[in-house]
Amino acid sequence: MSLYIDADACPVKAEAERVATRHRLKMYVVSNGGLRPSQNPLVETVIVPEGPDVADMWIADRAGPGDVVVTGDIPLAAKCVEAGAQVLKHNGEPLTQANIGNVLATRDLMTDLRSADPFRQGGGKGFTKADRSRFLDALERAIRAAAKT
Repeated sequence: MSLYIDADACPVKAEAERVATRHRLKMYVVSNGGLRPSQNPLVETVIVPEGPDVADMWIADRAGPGDVVVTGDIPLAAKCVEAGAQVLKHNGEPLTQANIGNVLATRDLMTDLRSADPFRQGGGKGFTKADRSRFLDALERAIRAAAKT
């Protein structure tokens, strides 16, 4: 069992490391650079070459049943769900076989809406303490579920 973190723009790396350490899980923090490596022997910082989706491909090629993946990247999440991994967004929302299709469709719809209206402003909600708390609870549940597979 391993924990994979899609680390670019991930606001919960420290929280994930604490949980992984408590469960004695190997944790891979994957990015294309710019991260300070952890001194924790259970945490491996993986720097992939520059390029579109290289970090995503690295994670997707390795994650499977018994693993947990933390990502905000919906296409990566879909690949990992398909491979049998437990997948969480940064706010603790689980991505599963039951909901990944709708999440992908919503993502595609929003992409189309943004491209159709160049004046459309805004982004997502800010990351809150409640999101962080939900993530910690969801990560504990995902690790327990992954251990059963």
